[in-house]
Amino acid sequence: MTVTSEATTAWAGSLTEGSGTVSFASGIGSFPVNWKARAEGSGSTTTPEELIAAAHASCFSMALSHELSQNGTPPEKLDTTASVTFKPGTGITGSHLNVSAVVPGLDAAKFAEIAEGAKTGCPVSQALSGITITLEATLA
Repeated sequence: MTVTSEATTAWAGSLTEGSGTVSFASGIGSFPVNWKARAEGSGSTTTPEELIAAAHASCFSMALSHELSQNGTPPEKLDTTASVTFKPGTGITGSHLNVSAVVPGLDAAKFAEIAEGAKTGCPVSQALSGITITLEATLA
């Protein structure tokens, strides 16, 4: 089965002076977007990079959970943060995954190996293959 996900952005104005709202077809909400937040950061306005970070963190967590379960060591808990870096004039330069996990019966070396495989196999990582993706994986 193929699933298509959608989001829509309504934008008004120029790049630097304008703003928009991104809305999700799933109905989870609408969020403001603008260039200032993208170029300078913001605590109240999202960016394309934050949306990519959300996709990468959730996809990687799913892939890692699957890989750990396939190993016979399903996780009790995974906490993943993806940090996507944007440089104005250059673009998106990287995504850094940082995962802390509770996985009974697994040593740190095997966990790191499985996490690396999940990073490579995650569909969002594959979609982001044009940038550097780094990983920190620790057992809690």
